[in-house]
Parts: sequence; structure tokens; C-alpha cells
Amino acid sequence: MFNIWGKRTGSDCEGHTRRDFLKVGTLGLTGLTLSGLLRGRAAAAGEGKSVKDTSVVWLWLGGGPTHVETFDPKMDAPAEYRSMVGAVKTNVTGVQIGGLLPQMAKRADRMAFVRSFAHGNSGHSGGTHFVMTGVDHPPADSGAPQIRPSFGSITARVRGANNPATGIPTYVRLAGLYGDGPNWLGAAYAPFDTGGQARTNLGLRLPLEQIGDRRTLLKKFDTVDRRVDKSGLMNGLDAFDQQAFDLVLGKAKEAFDLQKEDPRIRDNYRGGTAGLGENLLLARRLCEAGCGFVTLHYANSNQGWDMHNKMKPQLEQACPPLDRAIGVFLDDLKDRGLSEKVLLVITGEFGRTPRINGDAGRDHWGPLCTLALAGGGLKMGQVVGESNAKVEVPKTTPITPKDLMATVFHVLGIDPQVQFNDQSGRPTYLLPEGAKAIAELV
Repeated sequence: MFNIWGKRTGSDCEGHTRRDFLKVGTLGLTGLTLSGLLRGRAAAAGEGKSVKDTSVVWLWLGGGPTHVETFDPKMDAPAEYRSMVGAVKTNVTGVQIGGLLPQMAKRADRMAFVRSFAHGNSGHSGGTHFVMTGVDHPPADSGAPQIRPSFGSITARVRGANNPATGIPTYVRLAGLYGDGPNWLGAAYAPFDTGGQARTNLGLRLPLEQIGDRRTLLKKFDTVDRRVDKSGLMNGLDAFDQQAFDLVLGKAKEAFDLQKEDPRIRDNYRGGTAGLGENLLLARRLCEAGCGFVTLHYANSNQGWDMHNKMKPQLEQACPPLDRAIGVFLDDLKDRGLSEKVLLVITGEFGRTPRINGDAGRDHWGPLCTLALAGGGLKMGQVVGESNAKVEVPKTTPITPKDLMATVFHVLGIDPQVQFNDQSGRPTYLLPEGAKAIAELV
């Protein structure tokens, strides 16, 4: 494992650094090279099938975003419960969201705000595992490893291979999260990191702090491309090695090159988005190139959304870039005719305590969590579910992580009855028992 964020600085309330939940693995550490990964995926291609060309962009707000100040402001609750940043009217009649999210409010007809999302695990790792896999795993908070495959790895297993037309991997992560791996599905279905694969297979050497610098990455690709041409090495590779080179030096390179965009679009994504906009632009490019699942993370400080004290000024820093980036992303999807094909999921490991604490913040709260969605061919322009009067727990039937998982299956065209063999060789359903797609959305 290596840490894409560089040096460890700052920690959350449980003693974990925010970056402990944002680690990226390389295939080199598992002994699986890129061409080996392609072989593994191709060998499985006949066992599953893709019935849709849809994609999911999974935006993670690490640390536990407040459900009150984001999508359920509850302005009729007592002062110690309601949103400390007020509320703003949306373009959906009768619906308000947090007062620092005016751009999302203007596009609420293209979004759905889920106010009954709950799972009950108030630990950072435990809550993350629950939301990322649909399965509760309390030992995660004591450092136990992941026990079930993530949504993205399931997508890669079912779709079976890189996109046949473009070579883009089915599952790409722009920032690693605890619980985002394949577990017993196998290393071939791990999230794909272009930088990591390139180093493993092509000997690229990039300093850790430069991995986020795509211009440097692209320059390294260009250098290797020229060296390969001069050496004639390509002629000696088998089909999967050739595909690996094509992937890293060809279509994937183009998808990662934001300079290919109209400068006006690129500048629009960059302005006032604290880097999130560029990552969303990259996610859109990957989806256009045939990627099925992209994970990315946004936190505007080392603590992320783990706001135990002085929450209001932290929200005033974190929310405007998030709001603007989402607005630009949704407009771009609409302009490019992708709103029905790309599902955006905005969530985190849990919500925050409904009652404001003595330090003007909110603490961990798994009984009610943050969730909003946009696009993907689902029914938008609505609030799904309802919280109780003090925004503590769902008033309506709770929507759980496994129900979110079933909804993602629906968008991606994954058979809810799909099974694969687990580590003991036993056929296992990937969708947990009792999971149902969110009825109001499908």
C-alpha cells in the first residue's frame, strides 16, 4: 500500500489519520502485473455480462458528513437541532436543502435527496465498510480487513473485462477508500490506478507527491511511448501485454488528459471547486470512455467532514466548492446527453448527531446518514423518505446500504441474483439477502 496523499498529518477523533481511509494499493504488491490483470478479467468475461453502458461516479465525503446541514436542514426543529447554516429553497416545490448549497438547490429537479438512509454503525471504518459493501463489519474499527467485495469490484467482476472498444478498466479509483477492494472476488477486480499500473509494468518512476500532477504523468507516458517505438519491444509482447501498453499509452492516456477538453469547460470545472471539479471532469471523461465505476473523495481539510467542533466555519469552507463542482458536473452531463447514463452518488460513512454539542459541532451518528443521488436513469426531483421531528432517525422505512447497493445494481444492469464463488468455493450472492432497490427511484 502507498498513501496517495503523501505525509500523514492530522488525525480524527479515533486517532486515525484522514489519509488512513484514503490509501491506494498497487498491483505490484500482490504480484499481479497489468497484463496479468487483463488476462484474469478476460478469462472471466464469459461468466458475467453487461446489459447496460451505464456508469456510477461515487463521491465520498470522508469523515462523516452532516445530514442536517447538507440535505435535511429541518428548520422547524428546535434551534439546537436545526441546520446551523440555514436552508435554501430548491427548484422542487416545498423542498429545502442546506443553506450553503444554492447550486444544488437550482438543480434539485435532477437530484434525489434520501432522508431515511441509515445503518447504525457510528465508527469511521465500520461505517465505511457498511456503505461501501452493503454489509456491516464492526471489527473494521479495530483494524480488521474488509470481508466483502465493494460495489466497484462487483461491477468489474460482472462486466468481466476492460471496455472492449477503448481498453478503459471497468473500475477506476481516483482516491482509495477503506472497503473499496475485491476481497474474495480476487485481485483481478481491484480498482485500477493508472499511475500504479504504469509503474509496475513500464518502470515509470514518479515521486509520491507528484502522482496527482497529471501533466507530469502524461509527460512520463510520452517518454515511454517513444522508447517503446525505438526498441521494437511491442513486437515481442503477447496479446495481453500489447493490450496493457495500449491501455496505459493509448486510450487511458487520452481519458486522463484534461488538456483535451475545451478550455472553457476545463476552466469552468476548475473555478472555485478546490480541486474537486477537475476530479469530476476526469470522472466524466472516464465514463465517456467506457468506465463503469469511478470512486473519488472530497474533503477540504485533514479532518474531512469529521466536524466535532466549530462546525459552521468548517462548513463555510467545505460546502461552496462541493456545491459549485456538483452544479458544473450536472450541467456538463446534461449538455453531453449523459444524465441518464451516469449516476452520481454523494455519501459518507455516517451522519452527525442531531443535537449540536457543547463545542458547536456534531458527533458521529450512524442512525441517520447522508445520501443524495443524481441521474442514472432514476426518478429525480424528489425527497425520498423522511426523518423524525428532531432529525434523529428515519420516520419512514429506513433505506439501508444494501438497498443502495440494489439501486446501483439496477442502474448498472447487474442481475440481483448474481452469484460467484467465495474463498471457500461456495456460490455466494453478491447482493445481501433482503436488499431492494429504492422503490421511489426505480
